Amino acid sequence: MTDVAKLSTSGTGSPEEVGVVYKIPVSDLKPHPLNPYHVRNDDAMQELAASIQKHGVLVPVIARRKDDGLELIAGHRRQHAAQMIGVEAIPVLVLDMDDDDAIIQLVDSNIQREGVLPSERAWAYKLRMDAMKHKAGRPTKEDEDNSPKISANFRSDDELGVLAGVSGDTIRNYISLTNLIQPIMDMVDDKVISLSPAYAIAALSKADQESLLDAMECEQVTPSVSQAQRIRKLSLSGQFTSEIAVQIMREQKKPIKSDVILAGEKIRKYFPKSYTPSQMEAVILKLLEAWQRKRDRNQSR
Repeated sequence: MTDVAKLSTSGTGSPEEVGVVYKIPVSDLKPHPLNPYHVRNDDAMQELAASIQKHGVLVPVIARRKDDGLELIAGHRRQHAAQMIGVEAIPVLVLDMDDDDAIIQLVDSNIQREGVLPSERAWAYKLRMDAMKHKAGRPTKEDEDNSPKISANFRSDDELGVLAGVSGDTIRNYISLTNLIQPIMDMVDDKVISLSPAYAIAALSKADQESLLDAMECEQVTPSVSQAQRIRKLSLSGQFTSEIAVQIMREQKKPIKSDVILAGEKIRKYFPKSYTPSQMEAVILKLLEAWQRKRDRNQSR
C-alpha cells in the first residue's frame, strides 16, 4: 500500500491523527457482509462511472483493517463504478473501528441518498439501532424479546429518529418491514404494494404471509390499507386462513377514476359560438375516432 496522505483534526491546537489515505487495488477491498444497500447498474451508476472516468475518485472510500485484509465500510458504489471502467486502484481512508462503529458508518454513509429502497432503509435502520444499543450496553432485539420489562426502558428507535430526522414511529414501521418474506418485500421495493399496507402485513406470521401471497397471485391484486389492517387483525387473533385471504382479495376495490374533464373556456375557441356542450363533445369524439383509425393504419404497415 502506498501512503498518500494523513488526515488530522486540530480542535485544541494539537493535531490528532484520525486515519491514513492509501491508494489500494480495488480488488483488495472486501465488501462489508452486512451492507444493506444494493449496488445497482442503473443510470446513477453509469453517471458515477463517467464522473470517475473523467475526474477519478475524488472522495476516498472508507475501510477498516480486519485479520483477513481490508473491509469496505463506505464507498461500495464508487468501488463498483471504478471496477466497471477498469480503474485498478482508488484512494482509501483506512480507519480503526469496532463492529458497532463500522455499522454506524456504513448505514450513515448512504441513508440520505436518493433512491434508497424501502428494504434497504428497513435493514439499515435495524442494523444501526442494534449497533446503538450494543454500544450503550443496551439490550438487542433478542434481549428485549426475553425481557419486555427491560425493553420498555430503552427507546433507541426514538433516538435514531432524532438522528435521522424522522419520527420514532417511522423508524419502527420501517424496521417492521424486515419481518416480510422476500417475495412481498420485493413487491414493496417495486411499489406494487405501498408502505402503509406493507406495515400491516409485516405483523403476520411467515405462514400467513405465504397464504396472503398465494391469494394475491391467484387474484392478481394487492390489499388496500383497510384490507391489510383487517388481515392483520385476523392473523393476530388466529382467525386468518388461506380461504379468508382469497375471499378478501376477491373484494372489489374502489375503481380508480378515469374521467377526463376539459374546461369549457379552454376548448370553446375551437367551436362556433352556437355549439352546445353536447355538440362539442360529439365533435371531439369523432376526431378521436379518426385519430385512432389513423394510428391503427400506421401500426399495420
